[in-house]
Amino acid sequence: ADLFGADLFGANFFQATCLETSLIEANLTGANLGKADLFNANLIRSNLTGTRFKKAYLVGANFGGANLTAVQLRLAILPEANLRGAILSGVDLVGANLRGANLAKTNLIRSNLWMAKLPGADLAGSNLSWANLRGANLSCANLRGANLSWANLSWASPKRNIPGANLRGADLAGANLRETSLTGALADKHTVWPEGFNPAAAGVISK
Repeated sequence: ADLFGADLFGANFFQATCLETSLIEANLTGANLGKADLFNANLIRSNLTGTRFKKAYLVGANFGGANLTAVQLRLAILPEANLRGAILSGVDLVGANLRGANLAKTNLIRSNLWMAKLPGADLAGSNLSWANLRGANLSCANLRGANLSWANLSWASPKRNIPGANLRGADLAGANLRETSLTGALADKHTVWPEGFNPAAAGVISK
């Protein structure tokens, strides 16, 4: 279906099937797409402020440049989704599956990514300041140049969090790294660590 530029303010699409639907520049402010199937849907530059995607199936969906301020994506399934350049400030991504997703240069300030699954995700240049990443899986994620200042990365088992992640040039000033697994994570001279933190003792590889 082609819904380019459609005004769908507050619409109810709960459990709807919208495979490969074009929603480019559509207005879905406050809409309910909980448990909807949006496989490969195109939501480029759409307005999704306050939209609910709880447990939605969004594999391969394209959110490039979309406004997802305060959106609920709790437990949503988003592997390989494209969110590059999207506005995700204050978004609820608790337990969401973002394996291999493109989140480069996104605004994730104060977003809730508790227990989110982000292995292999591209977060290069993203702003994750003050974000809640407690228990999130960021193994092998690309965080090069990301802003993680004052983010919460605590309480992580070795199978979770950021082993093998690319932290070159990332800013982790003030971040909470208590019990965080950093074994094999990559850093360089431009990586900023919390005051008093010893990256070598945490297993970080600097080069």
